[in-house]
Amino acid sequence: MKNTGTLKVETAGDCDVVMTRVFDAPRELVYDAFSKPELLKRWFGPHGWHLETCEVDHRVGGGFRFILVGPEGHRMGMRGTYVELAPPERSVHRESFDDYPGESTVSAVFTEVDGKTTLVATVTYPSREVRDIVIASGMEHGAAESYDKLAEILAGSPA
Repeated sequence: MKNTGTLKVETAGDCDVVMTRVFDAPRELVYDAFSKPELLKRWFGPHGWHLETCEVDHRVGGGFRFILVGPEGHRMGMRGTYVELAPPERSVHRESFDDYPGESTVSAVFTEVDGKTTLVATVTYPSREVRDIVIASGMEHGAAESYDKLAEILAGSPA
């Protein structure tokens, strides 16, 4: 797995990771891809992984449960709660992974200019230690591959 350069990942402060990606699609479509199970199932997860479980209650106070399954059967579960939703501009949720400590807050901002949408997702971890554990797990590469798959779907190509 590797970041092909389409996803910019930076650390900020002690606890944040900021990921920026431009998609060649209107922000309504990009926002929908992050909120609708039928679309999430098509792109969420790195190449070779699929969403075995994709439960979404997309409303403030609602939540989600995902279980990704890898090509060799490895399972990775995560869950979250939606804190703020302002479609198609902004989404904030708290999330936790079954196998990693702590809960993070993810703030996603979708900005459209000339039919292209820039996603800026800021993930705030409870500590630098937790942030660094997640980074070491390959989060950047998994996110980059997932977003590459989404870009293919948005362009009308099979992912």
